[in-house]
Amino acid sequence: MYGWISFVLGTIFIVWYSWPSLRQPRSHGFYRFFAWEAIWGLFLLNLRGWFANPCAWYQVFSWILLFASLVPLIYGVFLLRTIGKPKDALETTTRLVTEGIYHYIRHPLYASLLYLAWGIFFKSPSLLDGCIAAVATAFLYATARADENECLVKFGSEYAGYMKTTKRFIPFVF
Repeated sequence: MYGWISFVLGTIFIVWYSWPSLRQPRSHGFYRFFAWEAIWGLFLLNLRGWFANPCAWYQVFSWILLFASLVPLIYGVFLLRTIGKPKDALETTTRLVTEGIYHYIRHPLYASLLYLAWGIFFKSPSLLDGCIAAVATAFLYATARADENECLVKFGSEYAGYMKTTKRFIPFVF
C-alpha cells in the first residue's frame, strides 16, 4: 500500500514539474517525464532489495553505476550554470557548452539518469525491472533526440558540428 501511495505522490510531483512540457508532446521534457516515471517506479520496486546481498556481483555493479551517475550530473550542472549562462532555468542556456564533460558527451544529465536507471535495476534484477529499465532507456534516448532537435534550432550549424564530434551518453561509445 505504501508503495502505491509513494508512487502516486512522486508522480504528482513529476507531473507538476513537467506540466509545461507535457503540453508540448514533441519537446524533450515530454519524453523526459516518462523516463522519470519509469525510474521512479523502478526505484520503488527495488527498494526492498537495496541492501540485500551486499557483496553479490550485481549489488557491486549497481553501486558502481549509482555513484557513476553522480559524476555527469554534478559536472554537467556545474558547466551549464557557469558556462551556459542560463536565462531562467538550467535548460535555457544562452551559450552552447562544449567544454569539460560536454567535450565527450552531449547529454551528461540524461547519461546520469541512464546510469541511475540501470544502477537501480541491478539492485534486484528481474525481468520486470529489466523491461522498466529498457523503457526508461528508450525514453531517455527519445529525450536526447528531441533535445538535439531543439538545440539545432537554437544553435544551428555550431550544434550540428558539435554533434559530429561527440557521443550522446557514453564517451567514445554511444
